[in-house]
Amino acid sequence: MGRDGVLKPMDAEQLRENAHKMVDFIADYYKKIETFPVLSQVEPGYLRDLLPHSAPDQPESLQNVLDDIQAKILPGVTHWQSPNYFAYFPSNSSVAGFLGEMLSAGINMVGFSWITSPAATELEMIVLDWLAKLLKLPDYFLSTGHGGGVIQGTASEAVLVVLLAARDKVLRRTGKDALGKLVVYCSDQTHSSLQKACQIAGIYPENCRALKTESCNDYSLSPETLEQAISNDTASGLIPLLLCATVGTTSSTAVDPLLELGKITKMKEIWLHVDAAYAGSACICPEFRHYLDGVEEADSFNMNAHKWFLTNFDCSALWVKDRSALIHSLSTNPEFLKNKASEENLVVDYKDWQIPLGRRFRSLKLWTVLRLYGLENLQSYIRNHIQLAEKFESFVAKDPRFEVN
Repeated sequence: MGRDGVLKPMDAEQLRENAHKMVDFIADYYKKIETFPVLSQVEPGYLRDLLPHSAPDQPESLQNVLDDIQAKILPGVTHWQSPNYFAYFPSNSSVAGFLGEMLSAGINMVGFSWITSPAATELEMIVLDWLAKLLKLPDYFLSTGHGGGVIQGTASEAVLVVLLAARDKVLRRTGKDALGKLVVYCSDQTHSSLQKACQIAGIYPENCRALKTESCNDYSLSPETLEQAISNDTASGLIPLLLCATVGTTSSTAVDPLLELGKITKMKEIWLHVDAAYAGSACICPEFRHYLDGVEEADSFNMNAHKWFLTNFDCSALWVKDRSALIHSLSTNPEFLKNKASEENLVVDYKDWQIPLGRRFRSLKLWTVLRLYGLENLQSYIRNHIQLAEKFESFVAKDPRFEVN
């Protein structure tokens, strides 16, 4: 606070001093993270009794804040980065991802359109082209064609925006009165985020088909099952809209046969979305790329770099075959957003590829990860995890109390 009572911004030297303290605190946290119980041991409402009932009138020191984090916040943290954490899915951060996140927070721009920060838009296009090439995705997913990639917050956002695009594409042809006839298909192993997307998009709950899979078929969706469901629905006057196929579901890591399913969706003019949020990262290794055979039939493809690609949350990569489908569904153009570059169609405005207007400079951390590690190290990282999983499986297989499916 200045002498005139006006709040002064932190100068560069104060930033340097406090940032060093913060980095030291975080480094110490990671150094001893294995000593914490992975699951927080606190009871609901614990924090309200430990903190004041109102914000302070006067500024406090950073050290006081850090002391409270150590004593009051960390006991209520479930430590997702602990090597002893085995719930839900891998949540792998990295030094590279953390440094990129710091830089994004420091620049702190809101890049909803190209003009608001050209580097943010153009780096996102470039880095998602890089990643698409590592995954050997079809060329139509590259920004040089009619499609392209965009970073969403989560796979839940990704499936929602493509569902909205698919819905509106069909309704432009059939008329809005057909909304109640639209049907979405998935397997019974598909993530629940698709159900939420259907709720938001106005798809009737009874028209969201979670098709049964079998353990003998590795819990993958049978093409015959899909064909039968489509046949039944069309005979009833319903309109098949979208299939969400998966490569490595969260619940069972099931992999659907993309090529066979893609032939069906292409023939029936159904949008095919491939959700590879969890296991898609493994496909940067040539020996695992076959799990994406048939992705050339997809209209959209998604993987979470924040799950198995050393990129701090949140960073969910989505590619679409035809960017205009997203733009037709999600674009708004109020006066305060108009600018020459956008009006002359010279640039990409990512505000039209997502639900919110504002967006962070998330491509910085993915770019940093790719540059500081490189493809060979990232492949070794994935392969080492898979070797560890195979070793663990061998231990389980030797124990008669367990059965491996």
